[in-house]
Amino acid sequence: MPTPVSASPPANGPDSLADSFATSYAGVMAFIAVAVEGNFAKAGDRLGIGRSAVSRSVQKLEDQLGIRLFVRTTRSTSLTAEGKRFYEQCHPGVERIIGALDDMRDLREGPPSGKLRVCATVGFGRKVVAPLLNGFREANPNISVELLLDDGPTDFTTDRVDVSFRNGRMEDSRVIAKKVIPMQMMLCASPAYAAKHGLPASVEEISAHRCVNFLFASGRVYEWEFKVNGQLRKVAPPAMLTFNDADLVLQTVLDGHGIAQMAGYQVCDHLRAGNLVACLPQYAPDDRGHYLCFLSREHLPARIRVFIDYMTEGIRARDLQILDSLLVKQA
Repeated sequence: MPTPVSASPPANGPDSLADSFATSYAGVMAFIAVAVEGNFAKAGDRLGIGRSAVSRSVQKLEDQLGIRLFVRTTRSTSLTAEGKRFYEQCHPGVERIIGALDDMRDLREGPPSGKLRVCATVGFGRKVVAPLLNGFREANPNISVELLLDDGPTDFTTDRVDVSFRNGRMEDSRVIAKKVIPMQMMLCASPAYAAKHGLPASVEEISAHRCVNFLFASGRVYEWEFKVNGQLRKVAPPAMLTFNDADLVLQTVLDGHGIAQMAGYQVCDHLRAGNLVACLPQYAPDDRGHYLCFLSREHLPARIRVFIDYMTEGIRARDLQILDSLLVKQA
């Protein structure tokens, strides 16, 4: 007699696996939302479902895992130690899933389009960013770009800025900062100045020279930086001329009126052409950078993503780094 066929699959069969996956996926999404928002009600608003549905999904996930993910009180919701660990492991994966969904949505909706509001420091924006915009527009004709040049801090919300180019060291944890290239700070003089006045042989000798300096939008005068014996050393030189425009600082040095510490992107072509000579390159600081900054990786519009990718590739393709070759020549 043949064995009768069971009408339902075994407990560990495909349907059980599907149910388990559905529970896990809904639970993880609810868990991430609660962890980010800080409570179940706000998580429900974010997901477009009720508070009780969020709570049930999290409870099922906790039952599935056999651990408590949240400490719940009438006034607060916080992650347990296990919950923190689970969040750290899950969050990057969820971001990738959301990114993949956004990519497919963009593919369905066609080429990226819309308006981009971009901010950059005056010198870097003029010399590096602006020359790349025509190529970006040709590759993305449905995206319009508004470039604002400003040496002051960027207020993404008030100024409605999508992407900002910043220089130096990034200490603002509220923004995503992608380092595009290192920012090399080079102390330079013209050959004519060097012939007439010589060049400083040490950091201590800088004060004996005619120094030209830069004034930030905040009113602070730039302190020259050097790395001596592995330690950062700042120097406030007695400047004969001070400008709030980096191009004027450069032109004054080219004209032979003094020495100045300037960014590598400003001076690299002039150093290669012999219009400038480098001073103390062995003490150049190495912890600065040129950064592309934006508010969040989550749900980043396609027009911003293609801009970031294009500018990163375009800037890195330019030969804006010269310090290594100077050190080789010096050796």
